Amino acid sequence: MAAGRVAVVGAGLAGLAAALDLTDAGFAVDVFERSRLLGGRATSFVVDGVEVDNGQHVFLACCTELLGFIKRVGMANAIRMQPRFEAFVFSKDGRESRLRAAGLPAPWHLIASFVGYRHIRWSSKAKVAYALAKASDAARSSESFAGWLARTGQPDDALRAFWRPFFVPALNATLEEASAADAAFILSTAFLATPDAARFGYTSVPLARVAEAAADRVHAVHASGAVTGLELSPSGSRAVGLRTVAGLSEPFDAVILAVAPPHLVRISGDPDVLHVSSLHAFTPHAIVDVHLWHDAGSIGVDFAALLDSPVQWIFEKGDGYVCCSLSAADAWAEASTQRIVDMCWSEASRSIPKLKSARLVRSAVTRQPEATYLLAPGVRRPGNETALPNVAVAGSWTDTGWPDTMESAVRSGRAAANLIVHALEAARVA
Repeated sequence: MAAGRVAVVGAGLAGLAAALDLTDAGFAVDVFERSRLLGGRATSFVVDGVEVDNGQHVFLACCTELLGFIKRVGMANAIRMQPRFEAFVFSKDGRESRLRAAGLPAPWHLIASFVGYRHIRWSSKAKVAYALAKASDAARSSESFAGWLARTGQPDDALRAFWRPFFVPALNATLEEASAADAAFILSTAFLATPDAARFGYTSVPLARVAEAAADRVHAVHASGAVTGLELSPSGSRAVGLRTVAGLSEPFDAVILAVAPPHLVRISGDPDVLHVSSLHAFTPHAIVDVHLWHDAGSIGVDFAALLDSPVQWIFEKGDGYVCCSLSAADAWAEASTQRIVDMCWSEASRSIPKLKSARLVRSAVTRQPEATYLLAPGVRRPGNETALPNVAVAGSWTDTGWPDTMESAVRSGRAAANLIVHALEAARVA
């Protein structure tokens, strides 16, 4: 017999990670997802007969909880990871340089490659090294990343060829919008901790397969099953169930709301019911991905950064198929599909030598207007707890110690599940 019945609202990574832990703890878990697709912001769908991810989701080797989640649902064979960190960087005129980890302990593993990095002047490299040495100061700062970089004297070529191409995509925010503390976390965790931490990885299967594998392990999944509100006890001190868009009322012993801040506000109705801080202070930030099919075959690199371009990174998805990724792309998310495609093809064919004489065959654009949620620097994100002892919140936007990433989503889901397990155990003892 199940230890109890728990509802998880949201079938993104946070919700699915919570559902797995609760299932393993003996609970019957029902997952409710308003979309017909599972995976939340990490899903895939069919465009013109081809299944594409809704964004080019990459992860780093330091994303241990995310990697553990993928392995846990039986998809370990789908993980593709660099043997060592290596990133190609192309200027607008097609000049290529790269950063590559050597077989040395951190932080020396990147020194030799950085010395030979051609997109930054020697004097500027010394300024970057100075900033790296001061990363612990940024971790304690409440200022913007741009403000901190200015205080450490970062010159223009360092901003355009190192800080922007690597940190705007990592944080999905401009340097002016991102917090110095979040950037310092990426620096210390990915670049300075161990030689292997910054290795890039991705899944060789559409992201929806990972979500579906997780969903197969829980009691029930209700796709297209939007939740409209919580059912509370007569005293208002506990949740006793959910109301769904179908007008049904479902009883549950506990609820995890693994949804974005605006949806959390909608479901809770009165903000005082859950008393989750800073919900209205979050700003959504967009990511736009442009899938381009061409006649040039392989471009010769798995992925590369583009300098001085709205396209921060380009990924080879197969022979004749690349994906351009635009982070902090709020303005581009509002642009017409044709304008986005024209810009991306122009940028890619100008910067990537193998594409200079290529012909664009077809294209597809995916937009995520609310890909991540950002708080102003210095504003603390909420935890998993709410004012109701048997209701927890989860999502990559909560306070996990990580920026808003897939790793943060999995960590948040697991923390929320742990909170609910202990809350229900305490209620039984009482």
